[in-house]
Amino acid sequence: MTKENKTRFDEQGNPLAVGESGEPKPSKMSGSVSVVSGATAISRILGLVRVQLMASYFGASMAADAFFVAYRIPNLFRDLFAEGSLSTAFIPVFKKTLVSEGAERARQLSDRMFTLLFFTLAATVLVGIATATGFVYLIAGGFAAEPEKFELTVLLTRWMFPYLMFVSLSALLMGILNSYGKFGIPALASSMFNVAMILSMLLLYNFFEVPVYSLIVGVLLGGIGQFAIQLPALYKVGSRLRFDFKFKDPGIKAVGKLMAPMIIGLSASRINIFVGTLLASMQGAGAVSYLVYSYQLMHFPQGVFAVAIGTVTLPRASELVARGDIESLANTIRSAARMALFLIIPSAVYLAFFNEDLINAIYLRGAFTSIDASEVSWGLFWYSLGLPALSGVRVLTPIFYAFSDSKTPMRYSVYAVVANIVLALALVESPWIHMGFAGLAAATSAAGWLNLVLLIVGLQKRNVMSGVGSYFESIIKTILGAAVMALALYYQSFDLSWGLSGIIGKALELSLTVGAGAVIYWIATLVLGLAEARRFLGRLRRR
Repeated sequence: MTKENKTRFDEQGNPLAVGESGEPKPSKMSGSVSVVSGATAISRILGLVRVQLMASYFGASMAADAFFVAYRIPNLFRDLFAEGSLSTAFIPVFKKTLVSEGAERARQLSDRMFTLLFFTLAATVLVGIATATGFVYLIAGGFAAEPEKFELTVLLTRWMFPYLMFVSLSALLMGILNSYGKFGIPALASSMFNVAMILSMLLLYNFFEVPVYSLIVGVLLGGIGQFAIQLPALYKVGSRLRFDFKFKDPGIKAVGKLMAPMIIGLSASRINIFVGTLLASMQGAGAVSYLVYSYQLMHFPQGVFAVAIGTVTLPRASELVARGDIESLANTIRSAARMALFLIIPSAVYLAFFNEDLINAIYLRGAFTSIDASEVSWGLFWYSLGLPALSGVRVLTPIFYAFSDSKTPMRYSVYAVVANIVLALALVESPWIHMGFAGLAAATSAAGWLNLVLLIVGLQKRNVMSGVGSYFESIIKTILGAAVMALALYYQSFDLSWGLSGIIGKALELSLTVGAGAVIYWIATLVLGLAEARRFLGRLRRR
């Protein structure tokens, strides 16, 4: 009997080599990271445009606060059903099945997981719509003092709950495609959400008597788009997502076993979000919006770099663990961590100390005032101090999942959440230290550092973080390079707007400042002999 030969192709239409079991052969991580980073960068840029329009149309108003809280409620469940839990637990099991049992068995597992997820989500959406009032009381009790604001938040929450269905199914598709070595389309999927939101504001803002309703249309269409754009790529790798009700599949049991500790850890972090949002809702008008606007800017480099690296690392690490290649796994972790340090540290320095031009260029127009800009700058400063840690957590946590160990990061997450809540109460509510909403950002950063330290200790116990000296060398050289960049930006006296005013002048000045800072940082790290800088130079030469 001859083996069936199914040729698969990459995003550019080139033949993709596959193993006997039907799964793609491993590819170089750096190339995959570049694909994910590029696609994610497009999505994050569109995300900034989305938030920029929201700031212009709604500022830090009652409607903005109501929308951000309402959008946060279904997203709490999204973290459990989508990227935060199910997708992360699914990839190692699906990848192991793909490697050891073949493509047909893997497709069977994905069909059954899709069926189970679909009906679980449908029930969750219906319950969420029915109990929206209770959710708003729990997460934003401070809004109850303003009945109009509270009722608006409840209404928006009910309309946005169906978004949970599409975004969670989209995450499952992402996990399947990532396991097949397809990273570009899944990373680009979130762009559909941003495009839908942007168009909804531009086209429908004046259509509704209550303009914030236009955002509901954008959220729902964006969720559908995230799901739909991945379907052609899914069909290309041979998956069809048929309903299959055989839930006693051992693969589903393995996913559930991995998910249980993740859900406990994520539930703890959701409690943290509940407490944070509740405290922010009591800090006066605009506090919730200030945190969202500042977090969006901090999340840009985290999403482009750290999330991309973590996304590529999980299936790669899962495959190496399945093959028992611990030495290659240690090299993968070292490469991922050093790459994250190289990209995130200068981003954190810029966002912490040079964020004024960025905030003014992106947000300062329409309903968003200079006072709002000052508040967002303060929140962004404290978020940025934790950016390296929060990014490190995104990169290192998947390594535990590759070992089918979700209990260890769950424990660490609980410790960090407890620290976050204690610090938040101390910094926001303490009569001695009253930082207001910015205290919530500071608490998040401090808890991120605690979580990162615990993850590093846990990986060292597994003996998969070898060559510790290379990490310290990379950190020192990266910090020195970022310091050179900061000094150059601080002392530069050129008019980078070239005399242009308005949004064009701001955009030109911001682009030249960021570009010049990146070049200075790269040259400095190249002179210092940082391997990642040399690798970047080599990639440019090859291109």
